Amino acid sequence: MSPSPFKSFFSGGFECASHRRHHIGRLDVIQATHHDTHAAQDYRLLSELGVRTVRDGLRWHLIESTPGHYDWSSFLPMLQAALETKTQVIWDLCHWGVPDDVNPFAADFVNRFELYASAAAKVIQDHTDEAPFFCPINEISFWSLMGGQRGHFYPYGKRRGGELKRQLVQASIAATHAIRRVAPNARFVQCEPIIHISPSFRNPETAEAVRAYTLAQFESWDMLSGRLAPELGGNESCLDIIGCNYYWNNQWVHRSHATPIGHLQHRSLHKMLMDVYSRYSRPLLISETGAESDSGPGWLGMICSEARLAIRNGVDLKGVCIYPVMDYPGWDNNRHCPCGLIELDEAWSGRSIRSDLAEELVLQDHLFPGTEGSDNAARPVATTRV
Repeated sequence: MSPSPFKSFFSGGFECASHRRHHIGRLDVIQATHHDTHAAQDYRLLSELGVRTVRDGLRWHLIESTPGHYDWSSFLPMLQAALETKTQVIWDLCHWGVPDDVNPFAADFVNRFELYASAAAKVIQDHTDEAPFFCPINEISFWSLMGGQRGHFYPYGKRRGGELKRQLVQASIAATHAIRRVAPNARFVQCEPIIHISPSFRNPETAEAVRAYTLAQFESWDMLSGRLAPELGGNESCLDIIGCNYYWNNQWVHRSHATPIGHLQHRSLHKMLMDVYSRYSRPLLISETGAESDSGPGWLGMICSEARLAIRNGVDLKGVCIYPVMDYPGWDNNRHCPCGLIELDEAWSGRSIRSDLAEELVLQDHLFPGTEGSDNAARPVATTRV
């Protein structure tokens, strides 16, 4: 196994979605949770538990509200907070949100994103000598489905999912090369959902089609690596660390219900991770996972058990990211979603550690080889409130 590039095995992901939807307009979860003004406090709360690595995001729509002109005022306080608290951040450059004048289907989209990514890398490079981490475009597959195939997200495409995926992949490739020209030591995490679809017992003739649907989860990574659609410019160097996003609903029967643990057609997570690793031979990060409320500790325990099984079977797994790591307002109904290690009050201002999940984190951290007694080990549960 290669040395871990992360400061802690467990990391925390701050929900940073900023996409547009037909009925509610643009989301800005960072602003809604006041994370933009409380980033230092949020990072410190996690550091009390030994969580020194996080996923967080830049908001392109605020940075380039005028084409070709970059305003970093929404980002610099967050970058400074990370530096002050010695927090390592994997920066999402585009979590589905683009400036109002940018159309991902347009011919100039790739160049616009490349220039923005290069400028962002330079800002970070000017403030630190440490290797920066980037997720250029979060969940290309999911955005292609929701924004290009079903029309639920901007750019509201229908039956154009393949076209949007090619655009997003090409933009990610261009951004990767542009960032490396500015910061040759930069690292990249390409985050995609991992899924398992089962055929219906009532329609066994769909088995081959369902298998093809499941294999489609690899398309974005295959394109980035140049194994598929090499004309987009991908090559193996574009796959650095592979981020696997996994939730309770990432497995289902074709056109039907979910297949949770205990279901006859459920596939164990460690086997899904083994599939990814055997295909790419790259370090993996479980880059998003979590469950709400009382389900959180049990879910984390299950994920960690599967993670240890994957490691014992030779998977080079570098960590687990609890995502979202902090309460946030629901996309559709603005409800208070209780999740992650940081709970917020109803005004989205007061913050404290969620003790039951923190206790589970401490327990699980000590069960992973090489973490007990290390500088990165999770610490006893904090009771700090800020």
